[in-house]
Amino acid sequence: MKILVIDDQSAIIESLCMFFLEKGYEFISAEYGREGIEKFESRRPDLVILDIRLPDISGIEVLKGIKRINEKTFVIMITAFHDMQTTIEAMKYGAFDYIHKPINIKELDVSIQKVAEALEAKSKIPHYNKTFEEKATRDTDIIIGESHPMQEVFKLIGLSCNNSATVLIHGESGTGKELVAKAIHYNGLQKNGPFIVINCGSIVETLVESELFGHEKGAFTHAVSSKKGKMELAESGTLFLDEIGELTLNTQAKLLRFLQERKFERVGGIQTLKSSARIIAATNKNLAKMVTDKKFREDLFFRLNVVKINVPPLRDRKTDIPLLVSHFIEKICNETQQVNKKYVSKEALKRLMAYHWPGNVRELENVIAKAVILSRDDIILEKHISLLSDEEGYAVAKEKPFESLREMERLHLLRALTLTSGHLGKTCELLKITRPSLRKKMKAYNIQVARKN
Repeated sequence: MKILVIDDQSAIIESLCMFFLEKGYEFISAEYGREGIEKFESRRPDLVILDIRLPDISGIEVLKGIKRINEKTFVIMITAFHDMQTTIEAMKYGAFDYIHKPINIKELDVSIQKVAEALEAKSKIPHYNKTFEEKATRDTDIIIGESHPMQEVFKLIGLSCNNSATVLIHGESGTGKELVAKAIHYNGLQKNGPFIVINCGSIVETLVESELFGHEKGAFTHAVSSKKGKMELAESGTLFLDEIGELTLNTQAKLLRFLQERKFERVGGIQTLKSSARIIAATNKNLAKMVTDKKFREDLFFRLNVVKINVPPLRDRKTDIPLLVSHFIEKICNETQQVNKKYVSKEALKRLMAYHWPGNVRELENVIAKAVILSRDDIILEKHISLLSDEEGYAVAKEKPFESLREMERLHLLRALTLTSGHLGKTCELLKITRPSLRKKMKAYNIQVARKN
């Protein structure tokens, strides 16, 4: 295998040279981006190891140049920077892998072995081909995270941008599944079309089909006029089906037909309609288990599960908390028009790092929002941090075992209302129930809050 390393750090080049020569690989190096492109064109290596930051031009531009010369070449990007957008750009422009500095030689070796296996597989496919297009990005949809679990998410987002494959996003409530879906959309082939969301768990069961496929005038009571559904409105764009596990089996069958044939009818209609919308689905449930329990169609599960992205809970990416805290402080200060920037004390940050975050990133944002408002000075202190474990109901639950399933449900409801600061709409979304169901439960457990819509 012939390998070209493009990096301006001589120590890295020397170390990699020794490693590759021991492995029996042919080694070429360049310290500048343009020099790297010239050597690539003249020497035609099988693999390029490319730094993102170079003295003359960016690694992304070098990657584009390499792919224009030979789009089949394998490129492994290396960088000391961990931001989401760079990872996504590298993957969507054709990078094979993305490795962070300081380079873990074992991780690099594993990636190179994968390249070797892929080269062998490609040699057996005479017409192997793959194309990549340049796409716009949206800074507003950047996901904060430098941890290894999030870098894996970014890689999968990047790999999903150059095609229209159906994507299934799995993760707990509050982990940011919709942000992942937006990142795929706004970096992908559908970026010029609409991004439309339908929460399958927050709509009354009888209206889900109408929301999804639309209805004709007179199709049911109160259908006083025809209405386009989300599937029709998302034409040429992306339809994000949040909490897909809440769909009834009947609606699942109609969604399956759409995925198979790209055809559907409005409720009460006879005209067959078409849509080229990309489908991205999300759930916090175990769909495989639901298939076993006959609560989710197996054929639909396989149709949705073409690309699967697991979004990690915050407790599994705690190294991202300082970044998230800084981001939320800036965001909330801007939203509340506070002139002075605020900082979090070491003690407050230590408490945030020690907490288990059952509500994930959404809960962290709520906690920081309260802290920003409560802190009168520029420093957020430990006393300004109000966590779920501080709430009386939650503390009691930790001290003694649950007395019954009814008590468990009551405490679960209290926790959800605490996380959303009593906002009924957000509570419904968090619990995946309708507003009438929420009010019924609150009445049954004699729970009263200062209601927010």
